[in-house]
Amino acid sequence: MVKILGGLMLVVPQEIKEIIEEDVWGSIKEFLNLGFHIPTGESTIHLTVGLLILLIVAFIFTTYLLNWLRKFLTRKMEQDDKLKFISVFKFARYIIYLVVILLTLSAAGINVTVILTASAALFVGLGLALQELFQDIIGGIFIIVDKSLRVGDVVSIDGKVGKVFEIKLRTTRAITRDDKVIIIPNHKFISDIVYNHTQNHKTTREAVSVGVAYGSDVDLVTQLLIETAAEQKGVLKNPKAFVTFDDFGDSALIFSIHFFTNDSFSDPKIKSGIRYIIDKKFRENNVTIPFPQRDVHLFQK
Repeated sequence: MVKILGGLMLVVPQEIKEIIEEDVWGSIKEFLNLGFHIPTGESTIHLTVGLLILLIVAFIFTTYLLNWLRKFLTRKMEQDDKLKFISVFKFARYIIYLVVILLTLSAAGINVTVILTASAALFVGLGLALQELFQDIIGGIFIIVDKSLRVGDVVSIDGKVGKVFEIKLRTTRAITRDDKVIIIPNHKFISDIVYNHTQNHKTTREAVSVGVAYGSDVDLVTQLLIETAAEQKGVLKNPKAFVTFDDFGDSALIFSIHFFTNDSFSDPKIKSGIRYIIDKKFRENNVTIPFPQRDVHLFQK
């Protein structure tokens, strides 16, 4: 081997070169083998500096690859779909990281079967304890993928009506009509019956029922109810409202005014306004809303 130092030619024998390289590589290997060597019967688990460096490199490479893959898959997606995909991708990332760790340990000479066998009882316990959590995550994935629920949808669940304002991987958040936030586990949407008022479109049909006294002019009642719907703010002009004669009640004739609105979340306010107008028009036109009454017949023996 020939080296030039300050204009002088220095000849290094091949044997010295090999000795130097062996010392360098020996020092590197010794450094990489620093750590814990745990015997486990037939084999030994080596937790060394080299293994730690290998895991770090694997994590960095995997993170870079996943970030590139996420950007590649979402480059043409709309913003809403992109956010939903990222939520699912985060869950998949954890699984990929776990697989990378196991493959790296296996490539480093560690028998991962021993680790999995030793952790089997722990995994079973965690699986049972986190069963509902996994159901929520799977439910969130289904919601995001099949778009069965969107931000802005009005839903009824467990007797509560709410407008969805946030969909996450584990939970969905909605605000109720009394301005309270309800947090819904996502498994509810795949295991329970949930009414989505705005799944097909924003327009919904609502109704207000009222009873009038027997002997009332039913045509006049129908006309007054139609006028009531026309005057109430929030009721759509098209489709037109209509009236149904529902039943002969114990103390009254039962009518319903059916109307359409594109703000079903504010439905109670609209119905309340309609009832105010009905009461006013009935008073002006001498239409009586009866209270429950009974006829009592006394017989003398």
